[in-house]
Amino acid sequence: MASLGISISSVAAGRPMRSLASSPSCSNNKPFASLNATRSLESSRAPFRLEISYDRRFSDELRRQPLAAARSGPVVAAAEPEPMKIMISGPPASGKGTQCELIKKKYGLVHIAAGDLLRAEIGAGTENGKRAKEYMEKGMLVPSEIVVMMVKERLLQPDAQEKGWLLDGYPRSLSQATALEDLRIQPDLFILLDVSEEILIERVVGRRLDPVTGKIYHLKYSPPENEEIAARLTQRFDDTEEKVKLRLKTHHQNVEDVLSTYKDVIFKVNGDAPIEGVFAEIDKALSSILDKKSRTDSASMAAGMSC
Repeated sequence: MASLGISISSVAAGRPMRSLASSPSCSNNKPFASLNATRSLESSRAPFRLEISYDRRFSDELRRQPLAAARSGPVVAAAEPEPMKIMISGPPASGKGTQCELIKKKYGLVHIAAGDLLRAEIGAGTENGKRAKEYMEKGMLVPSEIVVMMVKERLLQPDAQEKGWLLDGYPRSLSQATALEDLRIQPDLFILLDVSEEILIERVVGRRLDPVTGKIYHLKYSPPENEEIAARLTQRFDDTEEKVKLRLKTHHQNVEDVLSTYKDVIFKVNGDAPIEGVFAEIDKALSSILDKKSRTDSASMAAGMSC
């Protein structure tokens, strides 16, 4: 608490020019310090006298505050870490969709499946959809120019930029990976699910789609909840044994080139393991990335505040 009085008078005229005063000081505190100063100011017309009277009173609590602040050190605001950017890859029926759901639930990333984007185009009967279907029915990769712009536009939408993204099943070839690199779209981690071919074929052939909810079931491993749902399930046109073998062949031909692009951020997981075991391994890797991002952002903010 403080009392401050200021008076300015004209030395030449000998009369006050302006007088300012603060509110009176608190009466229940003893004076801690007082200061009186007189200084002459020169102007183009006449000299002035400035007199400042300062009476400051401190309570015990106020006198302790500077010491407490010095002990506490600088205050650094907590910063939200930069959103994660994750790619997940693996052959058909390697469990990408299941793991993506678990990742999305825990980390809040936006799940973007290139296959779903393509199937939406096919379902809408667009020109790109018709062209894509021709390649998919032959077990061949859809040309990059059809897919890459769809993927890019989705990754740049506000939700993916704010929450981070999980790109499922893309890129699948060197040309697709190169196209993303050219667009400066790079992942923090490239998860590769490694599953034996025998298990993959069994998983694909038994897979069914609920056209109402979009949920994927498996006749053996994840059957529908009731007969009503079972009656409406359909098999996707590319989920036959013949087509899955073509897709696996294409996958193996291209995966090595894709991995060479992301060799510094690859995380390989045994996809033959139970779902919970696979996710536990992925969870460790993602937690490590998030922790590293948090430390980096905090260090950057602290450095900026010290400048």
